[in-house]
Amino acid sequence: MTIRQLEYLVAIADTQSFAKAAALLNVSQPTLSQQIRTLEDHLGLMLLERSSNGVLPTPAGREIIERARAILRDMRELGHVARRAGSKVSGTIRLGTTPTLGPYLLSPVIAELHQALPDLRIHVREGIPVYQTDDLAKGQIDLYLGPLPISDHLFHVEPLFRERLHLVVAKDHRLAGCPAVASERLADLPVLSIDQRHQYHRQIAQITERFGMRLAPDYEGTSLDSLHQMAASGLGAAILPELYLASDVGGMSGLAIVDVAGWNAYRSIALAWRRSSMLGDQFTMIGERVARSARSMMLAAVQPEPK
Repeated sequence: MTIRQLEYLVAIADTQSFAKAAALLNVSQPTLSQQIRTLEDHLGLMLLERSSNGVLPTPAGREIIERARAILRDMRELGHVARRAGSKVSGTIRLGTTPTLGPYLLSPVIAELHQALPDLRIHVREGIPVYQTDDLAKGQIDLYLGPLPISDHLFHVEPLFRERLHLVVAKDHRLAGCPAVASERLADLPVLSIDQRHQYHRQIAQITERFGMRLAPDYEGTSLDSLHQMAASGLGAAILPELYLASDVGGMSGLAIVDVAGWNAYRSIALAWRRSSMLGDQFTMIGERVARSARSMMLAAVQPEPK
């Protein structure tokens, strides 16, 4: 049995296809098939079966694949541990995040990390939070940066900071510039939201219900930028994070913050990694730098415009 055979097995399980796994691993399909047969002969088990839905693991194969994931995770982390023991924080860390956070927060953080730790590489992958935490559990990413709650007994969750959420409208909207808007004036206000698979959608829905607003059903954004653009065009109000509005990526172009009496909406951001990881100290350091960068951005954060 070889590490390479385990990599082949996991790749087939992830792609559910010999052809896709071969392309992903840059090997020929016959080579891949032969190595899997060799592994099955060595274990005395059938690990994979072909079906109309693609390639699926057998019951025994599922357990072997999960053990293989754990072995591959440990092998990758051993390299980090060895380099750290040599007084160098280096190697490549795979960081998953959500499109409602990563684009406006990670750029300054990664620039700062590169200056401080030039031998460290961070590969960023954006995606739906539930898929990202699933990938974290599988070892396909090393870290996940996203909003709380992050629930899984397999993870260490490190809270980093709280970020205020602002109600924004187009600059020519009737509520723009009004001081201390009473919540009654928000009744039935259409609010734009993001893809329902995002945790952020659920939070927007809770806020709109609390203040008597309603979700605009016909306009669902794919990113914070799309919410920004639609709100600025007058399609509806939007709820956008403080750091996004204060960033170069996002900003306040075409928008005004609505100063709502009693408004205290926020979200909490955390960094998560597997409890079994050997890189906890390194990940804690990265989390501290993310939090410090966020606090620096919030010092210059936007405030509601006076009338």
